[in-house]
Amino acid sequence: MPSLETLGYAFLGGVLPALAWLVFMLREEDRCPQPRWAVILAFVAGMIAVPLVMPLQALSCNEWAIQAYLACTHGETSLLGTKVLIAWSAIEETAKYALAAVLVLWMRNAVRNSLDIVATMLTVALGFAALENMLFLIQPFSQGYLMEAIGLGNLRFIGSTLLHIVASSVLGFALAFSYKAAPVVRTIAASIGLILAIALHALFNFFIIEGDGSYVILALFTVWTGAVAIFAAFEILKYFLYRNLPKNTC
Repeated sequence: MPSLETLGYAFLGGVLPALAWLVFMLREEDRCPQPRWAVILAFVAGMIAVPLVMPLQALSCNEWAIQAYLACTHGETSLLGTKVLIAWSAIEETAKYALAAVLVLWMRNAVRNSLDIVATMLTVALGFAALENMLFLIQPFSQGYLMEAIGLGNLRFIGSTLLHIVASSVLGFALAFSYKAAPVVRTIAASIGLILAIALHALFNFFIIEGDGSYVILALFTVWTGAVAIFAAFEILKYFLYRNLPKNTC
């Protein structure tokens, strides 16, 4: 059982970086910010998704899944191992979307426009990343590997945390740009967005598990390119949302 001190360090190392990303990303919605209670609820929803995901992923951890996963880590990625990575990515991305939909997205006073949809999805992603990062940091902190824990925290800050933001935002933008479309169009857009989020997540995991330095660089390049695309999409979405509205109005 980890000590309270270890849990405290892991909590700070996992949650504070996620909050830093949250403050930075939500500044994009500076004109009509989402209600604070909705932001908090979305962040908590993401954290709730983590313990729901873990047993579902464990169901796939039978003997063949573990062997396939280990094969990936030794640079011998098989079709079986790729299926495991896709399955785990699908579970995480679906869980984040499901929690966002159940707890936040259906409320009109929490989601007032298309930008709020994207803000909700990226906040849920950061809540998920915060608790996931905390769990990853418990072991190195409990074993006294301070520098290793700091290095892992930094890597997750610029890598996996940003991955969650990008992947969930892809789905968020799919919903946002179809916000006023017919229900069938929104359903198709949500399906496409979810598939893209899963594919991006699985691709990142594949690059990381390969372990080679060039693959790690490629993984980071992928998510940072995605981040640039997200900022561009945010500006496009804001333009279409606010172009016909008077200044200082939502």
